[in-house]
Amino acid sequence: MPSGDASVPSPAGADTQVKEPGGPAGPPDPGSPTRFHLGSPSPADGGPMERLARESGGLDVNSRYAYLLWCRDFADTSVVARAGDRLAGFITGYRRPAAPDTLFVWQVAVGPDFRRRGLASRMLGHLAETVRADIGVRFVEATVTPDNKASMHLFESFAQANDADLTRDVLFSEHELGSGHEPEVLHRIGPLARPIGVIGGPLRPDRALGGPLTPPRGTTGRARD
Repeated sequence: MPSGDASVPSPAGADTQVKEPGGPAGPPDPGSPTRFHLGSPSPADGGPMERLARESGGLDVNSRYAYLLWCRDFADTSVVARAGDRLAGFITGYRRPAAPDTLFVWQVAVGPDFRRRGLASRMLGHLAETVRADIGVRFVEATVTPDNKASMHLFESFAQANDADLTRDVLFSEHELGSGHEPEVLHRIGPLARPIGVIGGPLRPDRALGGPLTPPRGTTGRARD
């Protein structure tokens, strides 16, 4: 499994906001490289994002209306990955009102046909570089439950690739969350230096996992790998 790929299955029933849905996937066919396009979401992506979150079996699934609003109001702090006309994955995030230099990553999902290619790591690096360059974000935050090893590995790898500090502290306790929910541990990464990197090297234009990485016509955001 490529480093930084959150495709290690979490224990059954574990709550997580980082999920690559579906059962075990075989390795990608080296003779059939995939061209991923990374860019900002639009409301047209709201329905596919809701379906992808639902397929994961582990994400807190929001209403389709919520995803549509997210694509309208938080497009600049989110990213979608497309393979042709298919949604391969997404990250939703927002800039914290009380800390505008901080990106909070809410959900990360990768489709079952696109796992084990480091796509989660690539989307995170792409999004971090975009918000760093465009709106001055210097820190990335996300919460992870203690038994969610896949999510921990994703964010630990991202911090390592960027030579950035990673701190952990309980954001919401079991008492606050209720219903037997495990505590949500806040992972805070930063400050981020330039250029943003992922495991395997810094992000560079015109390359991708399994094929060239270029933005589709009309999307915002930069193509990075």
